[in-house]
Amino acid sequence: MEERKTVQLKKEEFAIRESLKNYLGKGKVSRVIIEYTPVGEKIIISTHKPGLVIGRKGEKIEEMTNILKTKFKMENPHIEINEVLEPEFDAQIMADEIALGLERFGPLRFKVIAYRALQKIIDAGALGVEIRLNGKLPSSRAKSWRFAQGYLKKTGEPAKLVDRAQARAETKPGTVGIKVSILSPHVVMKDRIVVTEELLKKLKENSKKNIHEIIKDKAPKKGGKKK
Repeated sequence: MEERKTVQLKKEEFAIRESLKNYLGKGKVSRVIIEYTPVGEKIIISTHKPGLVIGRKGEKIEEMTNILKTKFKMENPHIEINEVLEPEFDAQIMADEIALGLERFGPLRFKVIAYRALQKIIDAGALGVEIRLNGKLPSSRAKSWRFAQGYLKKTGEPAKLVDRAQARAETKPGTVGIKVSILSPHVVMKDRIVVTEELLKKLKENSKKNIHEIIKDKAPKKGGKKK
């Protein structure tokens, strides 16, 4: 019984997230987090466009609150907005941006759209990026395309630090699936080596000392007997 309740709760949460994302539109919401408190339900919406999500004088917040009360039978939902200050490091925002570009300009310009998004993320300072497109690009036969640059963890514990997201673009030839993986520069990597100026100076000094020691060992010793 507990497992059924858990599954039902997860299904309801998924439906809430999808309905809020569809209401606000593609490319405006990164993620929706639902928290349960004694006072009521707290819905945290992460976005890089808080003005468009809130609306004039909080109109959209009120409309979303009414949707949660009527459609999902929530008694006291409280919506909070979390602003994403660096959207270039958010995989969901960038995946939605690529999807909007494909829907607007068409699948024939998919390489331009993908490379532009890739360069935008790298210029912002990301350690690594991978963009995968699957669909009818550009021919009538489905194909997979990969665009990558930088350093990206694929396996092990550090792979959990990579931000991954998926999006879908509805184009005239068909549906295009988009997967984006970004490794932010703010992530702490245990195996990452940072070479500072002080370390370089120490390495140069040590190398010079070693060279002088080798020369001394190979040089003929003074005071030896002359033949």
